[in-house]
Amino acid sequence: MTRKLAKRWLGFVQEHAAIYDDDIVPGSMILAIGDAPQSHVNLSHPEEVFYEYLARIANHLTVLRPENRPLKMLHLGAGALTLARWASVIYPSSTHVAVDIERELLDFVLTHLPLPQGCELSPMVADARSVLAEQLSDEKFDVIVLDIFSGPEAPEHLTTSGYYAELKNSLTNDGLLFVNIGDDPPLDFTCSQVEAARTNFETVMLSSSPEMFTKRFPGNLILTASTQAFHKDQILHCQAAGPFPSEVRHAMDLDGFCKP
Repeated sequence: MTRKLAKRWLGFVQEHAAIYDDDIVPGSMILAIGDAPQSHVNLSHPEEVFYEYLARIANHLTVLRPENRPLKMLHLGAGALTLARWASVIYPSSTHVAVDIERELLDFVLTHLPLPQGCELSPMVADARSVLAEQLSDEKFDVIVLDIFSGPEAPEHLTTSGYYAELKNSLTNDGLLFVNIGDDPPLDFTCSQVEAARTNFETVMLSSSPEMFTKRFPGNLILTASTQAFHKDQILHCQAAGPFPSEVRHAMDLDGFCKP
């Protein structure tokens, strides 16, 4: 039987957050907001990422940054801090800043889902755009993960070309941006984000399961962007890294996907 560990009212979204045992993976917990599961954490093995879209980001990062050196990471949309936990094992001594507009959520997660030993994280309650120009204006990050989009309902000021320009400005010269995009057919919102990213970044690729590229199903896609060009073998390795089935589109293949 599923056991709820804790519950907290979230004033910004006007929903309850709950943390409860995962019945599938022993030692794991799920964070839900309202009735919707949002994040999955394996407290015993933080290097294991269960949710497909987060595993896709993790796998891309290990392909594009194979060196075992510490990273400076910014998480816009904190959730249960799954990728910060993962990186504390895969990229030891990395530092993390986690930003969420929901004040109660960060405290709730950090209280009931303690971070792994050695995970250096600074939580911040702020808007995901204003924080770049204000509290973090002098900071540069190796990796930014934007995980707040839920399709066209996403806050408009976080979906524009201007915002992608600010994200680019907050990255190091070889920094990487990962955006989790949840969308519904015909994925017009996804294509608008691809266009906004392409206006600012040298390389943009989109990855998901092959069925998502038919534009007939709702789901999540991962947008990866960089001011540096990716080698062809890096893109192929990102696709091969999974989770499976996996498809990556960039350049002309991405043109064809987003063409009306």
